[in-house]
Amino acid sequence: MEKQNESVRDRLLARLPQPENLAAYREEVASLLVKHEKALFWEKMSSFVFSWSAIGLLIMCISDWGQRLDHRAAVAFYTAMGLMSFGAMVTGLGYYINRSKVDILKEVKQVQLQVLEFQASLQKGEGR
Repeated sequence: MEKQNESVRDRLLARLPQPENLAAYREEVASLLVKHEKALFWEKMSSFVFSWSAIGLLIMCISDWGQRLDHRAAVAFYTAMGLMSFGAMVTGLGYYINRSKVDILKEVKQVQLQVLEFQASLQKGEGR
């Protein structure tokens, strides 16, 4: 088991960026964050659509139009409203979890870039 842990450790350490590739790594990080922001936008929009659909069904059910429905139709509308509300909760929770993950990723990448810049400046100082 220890050999497997060492190989995982070696693979992770081999993937660390080097100070010589700082500009390319900075661009890679920027594109990664843009990709994550786009994904979060669409996740937020799906939560928004579920929420407003549930609100629309609720308004229809409690308005005068909802009072004229027979029992089966009212049950169908309340069931749809409940499912939409549940979908809004699930997608909203997923959005906030993924938003936190992206925020942590941003912080980690910022620290990593600062460390790389520091290493690059140290290598320049030694090269004089």
